[in-house]
Amino acid sequence: MIKVAIVTLSDKGSRGERIDITGEKLKEMFAEHKSYEIVYYNMLPDTFDVICEELKMLADNCIADLIVTNGGTGFSKRDVTPEATLAVIEREAQGVAEYMRAKSFEITAKAMLSRARCGIRKGSLIVNLPGSPKGATENLGFIIDSLVHGIEILKGEAVECATPMKK
Repeated sequence: MIKVAIVTLSDKGSRGERIDITGEKLKEMFAEHKSYEIVYYNMLPDTFDVICEELKMLADNCIADLIVTNGGTGFSKRDVTPEATLAVIEREAQGVAEYMRAKSFEITAKAMLSRARCGIRKGSLIVNLPGSPKGATENLGFIIDSLVHGIEILKGEAVECATPMKK
């Protein structure tokens, strides 16, 4: 099983002012797929340092093989998810982000506005998804099957964690 962490990035959501519809939709998609198990969920504000720490904690403590963020990939000054992702990954997985943008572009020209990044830290793949339920589920739908192969390869090469943390 591929262990999945979902991290929603929303200032309003983290203050309890907005329900996380996108996170719930992503949970449903992973639950329907036989290869994935959701092991962690959190909602955080759009804050660079907070996002970096969360991504590092999840990867470095072997909590998840796949860390999926949603939100913070647009043009707003508060949208810093791609920058936080680039700050913590060791290697980019450019093809994943490029494929999501290309497939999204078949649906809407606004896909060119996505700044999503994807990459590897330790034994975890980090994937940035849009914050909207429609955009996030479409993008995850484009890649969910193909990621299985890549993550299985990554898991086979991952170093063992000294003490895996629980959620």
